[in-house]
Amino acid sequence: MNETDEVLNSLIMELRRGAVILGVLSQLSESQYGYSLVQTLEAKGFSVEPGTLYPLLRRLEKQGLLESSWDTSENRPRKYYRLSAKGETVYEKLRQEWHNLHQSIAGLIEEREE
Repeated sequence: MNETDEVLNSLIMELRRGAVILGVLSQLSESQYGYSLVQTLEAKGFSVEPGTLYPLLRRLEKQGLLESSWDTSENRPRKYYRLSAKGETVYEKLRQEWHNLHQSIAGLIEEREE
C-alpha cells in the first residue's frame, strides 16, 4: 500500500467513525443483540465489524444512550440493547445535524464540480 492509500484509508476511517454511531442508534428503537445488529446493518449496506460494535455499545450504554437487558431463555444468553429516552433525544439531534451537514457538504461538492 502506498502513502496515498494509507492517508486515504485513515481519512475514511475518521469519516466513518461518527457515521457508525448514527447508524447504530438509528437501528435501536427496537431491542437487538449485538450480532443481530451487525446483520441488520450489513443487510442495509452498512458494514460494522463486531470488534468495533461491541465496545461502542458498551460506551453508549455507559453514556446513558442505551438500555440493556439479558435474555437467558435460550442456550446462549444474549444482551439486548435499546435506545433510552436520552438516547432517543440524542439520536434525533444527531440525525438533524447529519442532515444539515450532508446538505452543506453536498452544496460545497456541487459548487466545486460546476
